[in-house]
Amino acid sequence: MNAITTWEDVPLFDREEAEAAFWAENRIDLRLMDSSVAASSEAMDSVTITLRIDPRMLSRIKRLARSRYLNYQSMIKQWLSERMEAELRDTRQATAFQRSPGGQHHGF
Repeated sequence: MNAITTWEDVPLFDREEAEAAFWAENRIDLRLMDSSVAASSEAMDSVTITLRIDPRMLSRIKRLARSRYLNYQSMIKQWLSERMEAELRDTRQATAFQRSPGGQHHGF
């Protein structure tokens, strides 16, 4: 059985049969579950926002969250957090490359 270590490893499913087949072969890594629970415990230090989402997309998000035994809002926050970290990591790597002797610095 494969361990899922990031939410990006879980595809969007167009049929329940495909989703069932995926989860028959895969499981969520406990560290990912722990990070999701930790993220939801930070709710006391959060700010409420309004976000408009297409109803069909929200239904799919809720279905995905249910399949992972998560609150859909917690799952969305986890996705945002993971993407933000990836973007920051990519930015730091690009900056380090530009500053390295072999990197190209354009001086913009």
